[in-house]
Amino acid sequence: MITAIVLIKADVDRIPEVAEAIAEIDGVSEVYSVTGGVDLIALVRVRRHDELAEVIPGRVNKVTGVLSSDTHIAFHAYSQHDLEAAFSLGM
Repeated sequence: MITAIVLIKADVDRIPEVAEAIAEIDGVSEVYSVTGGVDLIALVRVRRHDELAEVIPGRVNKVTGVLSSDTHIAFHAYSQHDLEAAFSLGM
């Protein structure tokens, strides 16, 4: 599974509608409204690398109200469970 974190700048008057439209796209698992330099963060999970092109520039970036996006591909996921095991003393 390939995970991409997509940072999205959206029309501020349409953030809820943009987030809902993005959340309905196949391959998008979660959409968060956030503070900071971007308005939304979407998590995209696909099986093949070429599917990223279908989902992100092909669908996410075409949602009305999306002004720009910046995509980051995840190499490895670290869960709280993984971190606790890594630092456990075996007690």
